[in-house]
Amino acid sequence: MSDTFFNLFWILLLVWSLLSPLFGRRRVELARLHILNSLSRKRGSRVIAMIHRMEAISFLGIPISRHIDIEDSEQVLRAIRLTPDDVPIDIILHTPGGLVLAAEQIAHAIAGHKAKVTVFVPHYAMSGGTLLALAADEIVMDENAVLGPVDPQLGNYPAVSILRAIEQKDKNSVSDTTLILGDMAAKAMVQVYESVYEILAAKLPEDRAREIAKTLTEGRWTHDYPITCGALRRMGLTVSNEMPYEVYRLMELYPQPVQRRPSVQYVPVPYERREPVERGRRD
Repeated sequence: MSDTFFNLFWILLLVWSLLSPLFGRRRVELARLHILNSLSRKRGSRVIAMIHRMEAISFLGIPISRHIDIEDSEQVLRAIRLTPDDVPIDIILHTPGGLVLAAEQIAHAIAGHKAKVTVFVPHYAMSGGTLLALAADEIVMDENAVLGPVDPQLGNYPAVSILRAIEQKDKNSVSDTTLILGDMAAKAMVQVYESVYEILAAKLPEDRAREIAKTLTEGRWTHDYPITCGALRRMGLTVSNEMPYEVYRLMELYPQPVQRRPSVQYVPVPYERREPVERGRRD
């Protein structure tokens, strides 16, 4: 009898260890949908979240990195297509960037929606994410959030750096493979510039649109250079800092994989200014 109870206990424990992550994930998904629905009713809009974080696969805990891909573009384009022309769209964006094709598809869909499109950036939207923000009618960023350059990358190298490296060499000593890579880099520079300009030209004067497109695509900075709200305003872009609290709550539901020792800790409640208590005095 004791052996049967012991075996049953371990079987139940094993089943619970397998099902518990599934229940937890479902609970988090429902909490996310609740916040999206709440924000949608509050603003009278369709809310789309594109949040790329480091995630863990199932119970194995293997971390994977997410970025803008074709699946994202299919999902976002479908959501925009299902939204009536008179309904605004709010996009919550947190991404390191991704495929140029996918980002350009989403950007053109955003620019083509007839009602107002607002992009919320709580922390960062780099590379292709910046392209999506530029396509929106309004950009709302946290005061410390950043966008990034959209200069094209070929493999692990910036296209502009490939071209400059070839310029400094004797062409007779450069391999055919490098020359082909340089040709691709030159085409990528032109294509990305034209895409950014086309998006900006619909809402800005031509000279301003060309200047901003050149600034963001010419390789002036490294690809991970943070462009702040102040820098964007100096370029001539309108950026608001009126971030809804629901956006921050939603970001809390996309945690990084749990580490053995947390690197950041604090008491998660709003604070008011309080006078420090003198040593030796009790409240």
